[in-house]
Amino acid sequence: MPDTEPSAPASQDPLRDLGVTATIDGGTIRAWSATATSVEVCLFSDSGAEHVAECITLEPGPGSVWSGFSPGLAVGATYSVRADGPSGPTHRFDRERHLLDPWSRGVVESRDGGVRSVVTDEAFDWNGARKPGTPLDHTVIYEMHAAGFTKLNPAVPAELRGTYAGLAHENSIAYLRDLGVTAVELLPVHRFTSEERLVQQGLRNYWGYNTLSFFSPHADYASPGARLSGPSAVLREFKGMVKLLHEAGIEVILDVVFNHTGEEGPNGPTTSFRGLDNAHYYRQMPDGDYIDVTGCGNTLDFSREITQRLVLDSLRYWANDVQIDGFRFDLAPALGRDTDVHFDPRHPLLTAIVSDPALAGVKMIAEPWDVGMGGWQTGSFPTGWSEWNDGYRDRMRDFWLTDIAAERAHGEAPHGIGGMARRLAGSAHAFAHERGPLASVNFVTAHDGFTLADLTAYNQKHNLANGEGNRDGTDDNHSHNHGVEGPTDDPAVTDARRLTMRNLLGTLALSAGVPMLTAGDEFGRSQHGNNNGYCHDDDLTWLSWDHEPWQRDLAEVTRTLLRLRRENPALRPVRFGVLGESTPSATEMDWFGSDGAAMSSENWDAPGSRTLQYLASSTPEHEDFNRILLVVHGRTSPTTVVLPRHEGVASYRLLWDSAWPSDQPEDDEGRTASPGDTREVSGTSIQLYRAA
Repeated sequence: MPDTEPSAPASQDPLRDLGVTATIDGGTIRAWSATATSVEVCLFSDSGAEHVAECITLEPGPGSVWSGFSPGLAVGATYSVRADGPSGPTHRFDRERHLLDPWSRGVVESRDGGVRSVVTDEAFDWNGARKPGTPLDHTVIYEMHAAGFTKLNPAVPAELRGTYAGLAHENSIAYLRDLGVTAVELLPVHRFTSEERLVQQGLRNYWGYNTLSFFSPHADYASPGARLSGPSAVLREFKGMVKLLHEAGIEVILDVVFNHTGEEGPNGPTTSFRGLDNAHYYRQMPDGDYIDVTGCGNTLDFSREITQRLVLDSLRYWANDVQIDGFRFDLAPALGRDTDVHFDPRHPLLTAIVSDPALAGVKMIAEPWDVGMGGWQTGSFPTGWSEWNDGYRDRMRDFWLTDIAAERAHGEAPHGIGGMARRLAGSAHAFAHERGPLASVNFVTAHDGFTLADLTAYNQKHNLANGEGNRDGTDDNHSHNHGVEGPTDDPAVTDARRLTMRNLLGTLALSAGVPMLTAGDEFGRSQHGNNNGYCHDDDLTWLSWDHEPWQRDLAEVTRTLLRLRRENPALRPVRFGVLGESTPSATEMDWFGSDGAAMSSENWDAPGSRTLQYLASSTPEHEDFNRILLVVHGRTSPTTVVLPRHEGVASYRLLWDSAWPSDQPEDDEGRTASPGDTREVSGTSIQLYRAA
């Protein structure tokens, strides 16, 4: 079991207040190392952080914490820590090496290529801005890159493009509000670095999954003036971004990478943890080889109290001092592995994250897999967590893409509609009943993989520009190019691709669970078949705002879908229902075939049966009663459905049809029908009705 101890009062907690606590008289530093024989803090006298002004020897104390005071550790001070200790295969001590304080709030680069810590000014006037507190059932997540979102946006001033201030610009906020998203999920903004291999290739890490500091915002995303002024100004700009987004009702979720650090493998750069206590911070074998369940060279050892505290302190800082609304945890099973490197869903860190009073109300989202033994853990996290649902992603892609490809090639799709319907209704087969449908973060694309448009245009990845001979990136794309690999002017192919995009967007917006949309998918952004754009900080990955008419149409469809989700609570259940019972804030579900009769069990998963009518009735606690009918048709030929008869339903009104190439036809005629009426449904399409 992890080596945790009962929590102590703050005054007795030996791990309290790690890092620098600054006052008007100077600052106290507290640094942790269980195996060092000496630790010192060095202060620098110049802006280039090359010349040491003084070094102060820290004193060892309870809990392996070394501490000391210096009048020079005031706001704005640049400093490092250095440690000496035993030699041996599990240690990497070097008494001359300047290291980042793992708890430092600011980071600067020195002229000699190193990195140094900075004592930042934490003061900020929030002017009454508060967290929006959007309930999960109303949440629509927009996964985006903090810089790439505005890099090419002509409506944002040139000096603010690609910055935190650019994301907070009134044009950016107006776009997000108009689209209908409630939260932005930012790819990593903790201070990160590029891997040595990328630097040697002339590339750089764009996504940011290579952390240097868990307490400092990435300076490269700040405006030129803030970068020039230093870490305190960068932090103020970041807080200003959060403040303006909150004032607009938009939450901020951070993608956080606690599973590993930018120190890479045992022979990688030593910037912080490795030089302070390699034997305790990282998982390793007795011979010094790292136990790597992340695929990134190292894995932090979360069976230890100090690494658990590192995560909790970082989360508390961002959630309270910086007012962040939620976190998405990269490779989250790595955080729940015990002393034997086995995943434990009751791991004290996983439970502490969702039970810590200082983190109450903060959204916690797991990427529920890593690359270690037993690394796939979708559905296994404790109550209070939501999870990226890869089963949802793959099944929805199959239903609208690879199944259709198989039907065109062989005359019949390999799967029926049951697997798709289970996920449409909240993935109750994957998540425990008490967790409910909101445990599932539904997505069809993410930063990692094909964009929505590329799912419909490429059968294979095209990653040669990444410099790895097209070996990187997944080959398991569940995509279908509709007969042509890449761009084409063939109207039959382009029409089929755009219909598929509308089907995927419609499925995402109308499913039970928490939808996550990837930035640019709303207007069909392409990466030209590159499904691993992590090393491209250029127009391959930046959002283009120069859109063709069909892209503007697709964006309007997305706005409509998110509005319809917002207006129809039957699409947003909070709890799983129980057959024969009325569960508050659940959805009572009835399933019908194309003939309007109750769906038979033999047709549920039969490949020949790919038409479903899903009648969902809300059981409201806080909203008005609502009932919708969703018609899903997963064959290429059109069909006719008989609208189902159901007690209390007198009419159906068509709200949206994915066969419409834009928002909706101007002609309103024929949009209302009665139970028992027949309706034509186009090949591979969705219709949404409101029942009254």
